[in-house]
Amino acid sequence: MKKIAVIGAGSWGTALAIALTRSRQAHKVALWVFEADICESLRTRRVNDVFLPGFEVPREVEVTNQLGEALAGADIVLSVMPSAHARKLYEQMLPHLSPQMAFVSATKGLEPDSLERVTEIIHKTVSGKFVPRVAALSGPSFAKEVARGDPTAVVIASSDSALCQMVQEEFSGPTFRLYGNDDVTGVELGGAVKNVIAIAAGVCEGLGFGHNTIAALITRGLAEMTRLAVAMGGRRETLAGLAGMGDLVLTCTGGLSRNRTVGVELGKGRKLQEIIGSMRMVAEGVSTTAATVQLARKQGVEMPITEQMHAVLYENRSPRDAIRELMERRLKQE
Repeated sequence: MKKIAVIGAGSWGTALAIALTRSRQAHKVALWVFEADICESLRTRRVNDVFLPGFEVPREVEVTNQLGEALAGADIVLSVMPSAHARKLYEQMLPHLSPQMAFVSATKGLEPDSLERVTEIIHKTVSGKFVPRVAALSGPSFAKEVARGDPTAVVIASSDSALCQMVQEEFSGPTFRLYGNDDVTGVELGGAVKNVIAIAAGVCEGLGFGHNTIAALITRGLAEMTRLAVAMGGRRETLAGLAGMGDLVLTCTGGLSRNRTVGVELGKGRKLQEIIGSMRMVAEGVSTTAATVQLARKQGVEMPITEQMHAVLYENRSPRDAIRELMERRLKQE
């Protein structure tokens, strides 16, 4: 029986801990919680009132705020922290890590300063001690729906086919299905950059635009995501799958998307700092927008939607002006 340590008890980490108790394989699950109040609530009432209210975390899930306790004897380390905290947390985890562990990142974002994907951060942080086996988990998956048991399909990506197969077998269950993929770059970039497009989709909603606008945005947003992923070594077909198109459609149209919600409020005229200040959960797309713009410029990739979202978020451009800029660009072939 394998032990899975879930590092991070936001909505997604909590939902994954719940989903793992329903998988086909029997295993132990430990959930590491950063916040003391949430840890106490989970221990006493088995509910994460802040990030995932209304869902009971099964008693068999060990809840702790000590990294050493969560990681002791773990076979799989499933990290679900915000991308901005990934490097620091892995540095803190390092004394407790060992070569027999497999690492799965379920974080959908890019580190703001280095522009690195989280699997790259894991490799660089852990490789000084041993060479880690690393995979990325991504795809269309709202935490609330996964916790509720709605049928959900996601992707597990690794260059190590044996690792992919092992994680598929350990994580999959009656309502949670994993597809394997060896394109880690494409899967992670799809999961990160779709959050930028989701902010744009929210802006369109906040401005009162209809289905025509959202359909165009999703289609052209996918083109941007694909150009960047291919330029960085990913495959075009990956972006047409669950980790690209699937996740993009979900976050651009679903009311549970935090990134889309940020965009809706921007479209209604609220300021970014006011919006972020009212949210306890992280909207990865805000910092990922800045990182994506830098990556695109380094790679020489044209990403006009991303550029306009960057101008709205960081340069005080009005959402309506950003949309007009997109519509009035030089005419071109699709």
